[in-house]
Amino acid sequence: MADLEDLNKPFDPFADVEEEQGGGSTTNYLHLRIQQRNGRKTLTTLQGLPKEIDSKRLLKAVKKAFACNGTVVEDEEHGEIIQMQGDQRMKMAEFLVSEGIAKKAEIKVHGF
Repeated sequence: MADLEDLNKPFDPFADVEEEQGGGSTTNYLHLRIQQRNGRKTLTTLQGLPKEIDSKRLLKAVKKAFACNGTVVEDEEHGEIIQMQGDQRMKMAEFLVSEGIAKKAEIKVHGF
């Protein structure tokens, strides 16, 4: 009879993941995403930088290295987000690893 009562409970597919992360150390990932603008134009966003990293100085170095424009956007929920013109996801991931800002395992690349 207890099995029938369990059928009416909603299933949470992420419940076991939350339990695993709660006990151990949590890692803050850097998220690289791409957003489609109009036509072939795209926008790359970097989110999750630690507070000790100066976003403006990082953006200045990235703009010079990749020959693209960009800006730092302040978001209430996600903090500082770096936006760059074009699809710079792989270049940005390699740049962050080569400069020692993040390890390869800490970078999540999203999109297409």
